[in-house]
Amino acid sequence: MSSFHEQQRTYFDCGLTLSYDARMAVLHQFDQVLRFYEDRIVAALYQDFQKSEFESFTTEFALLYEEIHRAKKNLKKWMRPKRVRTNWINWPASSAVLREPLGVNLIIGAWNYPVLLLLQPAVSALAAGNTAVLKPSENAPAVADVLEQMINTNFDPGHLVVVQGDAKATGELLSLKWDHIFYTGSTQVGKIVYQAAAKHLTPVTLELGGKSPAIISQSANLALTAKRLIWGKFLNAGQTCVAPDYVLVHQSVREAFLQACTLELKRNNYAHGERHYCQIINERHFDRLMGLIDSEKIFFGGVHDRSQRFIGPTIMVDVTLDDAVMKEEIFGPILPVMTYDKIDDAVALIKKLEKPLAAYVFSDNKKEYQKVLSQLSFGGGAVNDVVMHLSNPYLPFGGVGHSGIGAYHGAHGMDCFSHKKSILYKKNWFEAPLKYPPLGKKKLQWIKRIMK
Repeated sequence: MSSFHEQQRTYFDCGLTLSYDARMAVLHQFDQVLRFYEDRIVAALYQDFQKSEFESFTTEFALLYEEIHRAKKNLKKWMRPKRVRTNWINWPASSAVLREPLGVNLIIGAWNYPVLLLLQPAVSALAAGNTAVLKPSENAPAVADVLEQMINTNFDPGHLVVVQGDAKATGELLSLKWDHIFYTGSTQVGKIVYQAAAKHLTPVTLELGGKSPAIISQSANLALTAKRLIWGKFLNAGQTCVAPDYVLVHQSVREAFLQACTLELKRNNYAHGERHYCQIINERHFDRLMGLIDSEKIFFGGVHDRSQRFIGPTIMVDVTLDDAVMKEEIFGPILPVMTYDKIDDAVALIKKLEKPLAAYVFSDNKKEYQKVLSQLSFGGGAVNDVVMHLSNPYLPFGGVGHSGIGAYHGAHGMDCFSHKKSILYKKNWFEAPLKYPPLGKKKLQWIKRIMK
């Protein structure tokens, strides 16, 4: 592990990643290599958890190609020093903020989107002029093998390399001194990463998760709400960090909402063997999810097959905060539904839990959804939609509190992997004598006048 770390340190210290041409070259190479390996990666995704070609492209490759394209298109602008104003006390001078690469980065990916969540931050790191060691999740082994072959046979390991291994290997990587650690995964492991980074005062970006709520108002368009909500919840069999984790629906529209969801689920036919619905990643997660289901509270679904790692979309009703399904992030195809009477009650309930990565509100009442947006703290979200906010590269994507630290995507990714260096350019044709000895009352009066 340490050999790759040392190799990248040498590569970075030689300044080989800094120029515009070097950054553009590696981004172009990344794009070409990814396209060449796309079919093999799609096959690996299906092998790991039967992810369809359609869902693989739309949820893994489309956003990744967009990230590469945007980085190449805007790289020159992003690298340009940003001029800022200079205060009177420094006259005559000018000021600017320079982005400099953080250096040698460790990027640890997640298994639920094993391509996107490993390679998208890598694109930002390369655009910012860094080197990176990529650690894919061992829970998606077929994808990890293809990514290792793709990266390690096409890139200088001093610039970009994939290192595989289990939790022990990850621990060894975390023991090294990095310039930045980027981790995507559970809050529990995020705390371990944070503790390891603290030993070296290493800056971190933690993309975690949490129980992301969806509030359904009595003014919501229920048919469209159900269509969007069901799609976002059961995408990737619910194994999405920004999927709605539970629903709070106004009691007056509870039955109509549940019927709309049932209609949508039957229309979409999320059955075993359907290529638009993937498996649970492994038996351990399957067993954990089954332990969250209270059979007496199932309104819809509950169909499962451990031998196929299949859990059909399941809606639970009459759920309370005391139920097991509300004690942890679900990360699977289970949707608990609770009711509320007043919007303030819904907000108060959500505040009892940790700050989520996402929050959604379905309402045509502006005052109502503005109250939710202003009173709840969460990473990001949407009004009258779910999940799709992360597809907008102009929006920063990240959490807050237990749901994460830092953000990326687009220009925000460039910022994530850069240090903003402040520079004052002072002129030599004039120097005010006020700050130099001898010091006296007259100089102090002038300084106070200028500062006021």
